[in-house]
Amino acid sequence: MDYFKNKVILVTGASTGVGEGIAQLLFQRGATVFITGRHLEEITKTAQSIDITGKKVIALQADMTSFSQVEEMIETIIAQAGALHGLVNNAGITGPHNTSIVDYEIEDWKSVIDTDINGVFYGLKYGIPAILKSGGGSIVNLSSSNGIVGIAGISAYTAAKHAVLGITRSAALEFADKGIRINAIGPGYVDTPRMQLLPDEVREWMANTHPMKRMATREEVAKTVAFLLSDESSFSTGAFYAIDGGYTAQ
Repeated sequence: MDYFKNKVILVTGASTGVGEGIAQLLFQRGATVFITGRHLEEITKTAQSIDITGKKVIALQADMTSFSQVEEMIETIIAQAGALHGLVNNAGITGPHNTSIVDYEIEDWKSVIDTDINGVFYGLKYGIPAILKSGGGSIVNLSSSNGIVGIAGISAYTAAKHAVLGITRSAALEFADKGIRINAIGPGYVDTPRMQLLPDEVREWMANTHPMKRMATREEVAKTVAFLLSDESSFSTGAFYAIDGGYTAQ
């Protein structure tokens, strides 16, 4: 399936986990994929594991909390590939768990907000003009099931993922008639390599929070992202797609 032949797509925060899974599927479907991470060695290793030729998956070191690094990253992609047709704003952190708002450290709060909200804003601010110059395209922002419900103990992450929906909808309206579609997805717990290191009882608890009694696979999340990036979803913009096994239907 060459859905993305001759397409250039950026996936942020793709050293491992969901971002890595998305990059792998987009590569398999024909895209040239630029992947970013804060640590060059890690992101380079991931790129090489997906594409041993090094021609179709390219690693870039970038900290999404730095607007200047994000701007430079987009400029590098245009210089190397000549275009940008798709963007997946995946980079994010959860921050402390089981922490009341009154006990939440200020620096921890700032770190989550800076990564999970500002990082998406910088991606949109510098990515949209590049996509416009390339003839239009599609953007997918990673929210979460927490983006539409509240969960005690992770207030910064919950607030940030709600904010991702807000910026998605505003940006989608601003560019709806300009050739760029912008949507958000909301995964529940995803069975990533990091999750697989957790104790069995914790994994079982996570699985059972979903009515389907399991976690999502990375491929299931990636397939939804690929759908939203492709022309198969040509009339979808400003939408939120839950990938949560029924979690938010409860």
